[in-house]
Amino acid sequence: MEEYSDRTPSDIVSYPMVPIRDVVIFPFTKVAFKIGRPGSIRSLEGALASDRTIYLATQHDASIDEPVPDQVYGVGTIARILQAQKLENGQTKVVVEGRERATTIRVANDDGAFTATVRRAPTALEAGQRIDALIQRIHQLVESHLRLAPEAQTDALQTALRNQDPSHLADALASQIKIAVEDKQGLLEIFSVHGRLQRLIEILESEVDKRQLDRTVQARVKRQMEKAQKEYYLNEQIKAIHKELGRKDEKAEMEDLRRRIEEAGMTEDNEDHHGLEKIKERILENLAVRQLVKNPKGSILCFVGPPGVGKTSLGKSIARATGRKFVRLSLGGVRDEAEIRGHRRTYIGALPGQIIQMMKKAGAVNPLILLDEVDKLGADFRGDPSSALLEVLDPEQNNTFQDHYLDVEYDLSKVFFIATANVLHTIPPALQDRLEILRLSGYTEREKLEIARRHLVVKQAEGSGLTPAQVEFTDEGLLEIIRHYTREAGVRNLEREIGACCRKVARKKVGAGAGEEFKETIDAARIEEMLGPIKFRQQVAATESEIGLALGLAWTEVGGEVLQIEATLTNGRGGVQLTGKLGEVMQESAQAALTCIKARSERLGMSLEHIRKRDLHVHIPEGAIPKDGPSAGVTLATAMASALMRVPVRKDVAMTGEITLRGKVLPVGGIKDKMLAAHRAGVTTLIIPKDNEKDVAEVPEEVRSVLAFHFVDSIDEVLAIALEDACPTDAATTDVGAEQPPIWTTEPPATPAPTMAE
Repeated sequence: MEEYSDRTPSDIVSYPMVPIRDVVIFPFTKVAFKIGRPGSIRSLEGALASDRTIYLATQHDASIDEPVPDQVYGVGTIARILQAQKLENGQTKVVVEGRERATTIRVANDDGAFTATVRRAPTALEAGQRIDALIQRIHQLVESHLRLAPEAQTDALQTALRNQDPSHLADALASQIKIAVEDKQGLLEIFSVHGRLQRLIEILESEVDKRQLDRTVQARVKRQMEKAQKEYYLNEQIKAIHKELGRKDEKAEMEDLRRRIEEAGMTEDNEDHHGLEKIKERILENLAVRQLVKNPKGSILCFVGPPGVGKTSLGKSIARATGRKFVRLSLGGVRDEAEIRGHRRTYIGALPGQIIQMMKKAGAVNPLILLDEVDKLGADFRGDPSSALLEVLDPEQNNTFQDHYLDVEYDLSKVFFIATANVLHTIPPALQDRLEILRLSGYTEREKLEIARRHLVVKQAEGSGLTPAQVEFTDEGLLEIIRHYTREAGVRNLEREIGACCRKVARKKVGAGAGEEFKETIDAARIEEMLGPIKFRQQVAATESEIGLALGLAWTEVGGEVLQIEATLTNGRGGVQLTGKLGEVMQESAQAALTCIKARSERLGMSLEHIRKRDLHVHIPEGAIPKDGPSAGVTLATAMASALMRVPVRKDVAMTGEITLRGKVLPVGGIKDKMLAAHRAGVTTLIIPKDNEKDVAEVPEEVRSVLAFHFVDSIDEVLAIALEDACPTDAATTDVGAEQPPIWTTEPPATPAPTMAE
């Protein structure tokens, strides 16, 4: 610590201090972490009781529970507390925003509660050609790092690079790159902007060199694998020679068993599908049981998910892995029971039902029959085909299935039935009872990129008469198609657009008369030239916080969507108008939301007299598209409360949940798809019903790691998180009484980095 004198110039100040572990706080950045030590909690409470300013410095050794001042780095950050929330386990979750660097002069220790006297070190403005050259070099290195490190947080690093101020850019980038805590502390201790930029360049150059070395090692491993394949080929030739000479191969039996296991589909990975880990695990369990049990009787698998996520192709892969014949029976629009059971021979033109016809087509007693689109079965005066399927899909009955045309019992127990559907609510309950539901949600952007790179490009290039070496899509080009030319949970339209690009390349190749050396590289700039103007604007969160505008999350048959719900006030008599082609359930949900807000008018600082003199108009854009369901209840209530209180809703918050008249938030469905939609739209904070907390585990880690979750039980918690200010902006208009405090106690949370331990 520096020597301290009695003189206290303006740059020497004292603040409550908290030592933190495994994280370095930089100026101009927002970070969330937890505080659990009693002394640290007292320091935090002292800061909250004053001007919410606190001094944060990192420990040398994170394993020390009760550090002394000498075990804490001498340079830290003066920060402002944006949010403090007590947790059930006694800890406190804190969201802070760094303001400026400071050097520790001395630390007073009151039984673990530290107060630090520090010298502020505001950053001097530095500019010029040297600074510009350093920033340009940093841009180049970050781009190289992102190309070599696919797991890097691309959006966070690119956002950091958009800072215009060199000091802000250096600190934001230092906060986001994944390096050791010691290296980050070293960057914090460099007060010169020029020096920090130079040190960042050294760190980034080192990271890029490591990544390039990793690629070199991987290339060497690939060459060794090719060598192993060559040895395998020669060994096979040797075994063939031994067989011709009549010599016994000692490994023949083991190799034969291994071959039979592989042919039976007992592999760890499915070569045709990327992702879908839980689905693959359940399929492998089913295949393992069928391999071990001679006559298995189990549930019928039913893949449920949006179009294009791979339900039908999964059935084909299972058939090939198990060595079964594959036949597909499309049930979409089938309304005649005779399509399943067949016609009686007394009718002219009588035929067997589709089940027996599929068995004849397969030419085997144990094929895999895919019952496609089972949710689109109909019913009319000719009978209910879904009822006829009950016998087909019941393992206890289908060994004596009777087709009306054959009029004899037929054994279907050896058939492997798999059904597919987009939704469940149209499938009769009795039929659902025969099915084991496996849900396939939409793919993330990263998964779509991998699927396109590994499968779709190769398939469409060959379909257009090209070799994979003659057409190359860059990652930026594929992402351009994913973001601006498709809007889907699956990859069906993505494959179509890739095929369109490949056909244009094939036309160019033929027109130019190019030979085998022809190669076309398609990057993001070429996509618009090939596919025309963009078809879809990428769904994004609101650009700024606005009064009466709240973001909701909806589920559709093609995945999740982000809804912008608008509410505005006009002079009137307390009426409410709902527009946007809302269904009956959603209209009732809006009425319940308004009643809930009215019941809380005093707690929210509003008078009922003010509400009676205003008409409330609620609108959900894209008015031509029907919308229904109760899950927008909390979003409707938040938009209404914002309009009535004249308080903006945070632009980075999206929410879902059903609301009751008492203000309780009830669980809803489609959580995974809704989170994926929020992630695509750039939302960083989600408000979810408490009872849906278990559903978050199904979301990919790459999505969970960049989202902040708030699990709530009541509308009071929702408003405390979603509304931007602690007080209404127009007290005269809203009749807010000064004596009525708001229901929240802290400022709303900023966009936090992934939560870390103190």
